Parts: sequence; structure tokens; C-alpha cells
Amino acid sequence: MSVHLIDHPLIQHKLSIMRDKETPTSKFRQLLQEISMLMGYEVTRDFPLTYEEIETPLQKMNAPKISGKKVVVVPILRAGLGMVDGLLSLIPSARVGHIGLYRDEETCLPVFYYYKMPENKERLVILTDPMLATGGSACDAIMRLKNDGFSRIKLMCLVASPQGVKAVCEKFPDVDIYLAALDEGLNEKNYILPGLGDAGDRIFGTK
Repeated sequence: MSVHLIDHPLIQHKLSIMRDKETPTSKFRQLLQEISMLMGYEVTRDFPLTYEEIETPLQKMNAPKISGKKVVVVPILRAGLGMVDGLLSLIPSARVGHIGLYRDEETCLPVFYYYKMPENKERLVILTDPMLATGGSACDAIMRLKNDGFSRIKLMCLVASPQGVKAVCEKFPDVDIYLAALDEGLNEKNYILPGLGDAGDRIFGTK
């Protein structure tokens, strides 16, 4: 398992604008989509290639094309939805699954209120959630995917805490994590510091 910190200057610049509390919802949503597309280049870097003969206007050649199994982008509802379009702009043929969950206040166990995935379990799953705070939701989602038969999973987040990264790494050492920023830590309410606030509220204007 590896943690990939994607510190491209464009990503860092756009993320700084997102962090600003004065950034409006429309701009926040747009930037999240743009950063997700930029991060997608690294998430897909290890995709295998095959070679097919094609004919250019001048001659024939063996041209590289992506091979292997297909991809499914899976947002953790609701904030993860904000990262889907950016990835689909790079991989328009990808399927989209959905995972909706919350934690029961009394039992502290995850409750899945929505789960919909394609039937082909051999697809690579790119699991999206802008914030990796305690790691609880990510771990619950990964466990559900594995129990359903999906074994190839990458986790793509915008901002993470060290605690969240540690939780996922310890429980799922085979899952690669892709981040735009690794922040300082969590406050008493388990919000990431400095963070960018509640990503779901800022994406959908419900703050």
C-alpha cells in the first residue's frame, strides 16, 4: 500500500482557494471538479497498456491503448459526488457506483442506506471522498466493497488527517491512498485542521 501526495502547483493553488471561507459554492464546486481531474492523472498512472495496429494519415504503427479491466468510480455520499465529474472527464467509459452510509449514534456501527455497484467485480474501484478525517467512513465503505467481491480499490481524497490515513493504512494495507493535502490533524469535533470545513455543505450550498 502507498500514500500518494499529489502536490502539483495547480492543485495546491486551487485547493488554497477552496480552503478560503469566502469562496462561494459555485466556485468551490468548480474547483473540486478541476482538482479531481488533475488528481486523476496520478490515480490512473499505473494503468496497463496494450498495443494495437492503427493507420495514421502517413503510415501504420503500433499504438498504445489502455488495456485491462474497466473502472468504476464510487463516491461516498454525499460529498464524494463532487469528485465524480472530474474523473469522468478523463475516463468517460467508467461506470459509477454509489455508497451512502452514516454511523448509528447508539451502536456506533455503520448503517448503509444506499449501495449500488456494477456486477463485474473485477473492475478497479476508485473510491472518492473529499475529506479523510477519522477514516471511519472510508474504512466502512472499503469493507463493504471487499465483502461484495471487489478487491482492486484506490481511495482518492482531497484533504486528509494523519489519523485518517493511519486508520485506512492499518486496516487495508492493499489500498492505495491519493491525496491533494495531508493536514495537521483533527479538532475535538473530528474536523480536519486547517481543513476547508464541511465539504458536503460547501459543495451543495447547505452550510
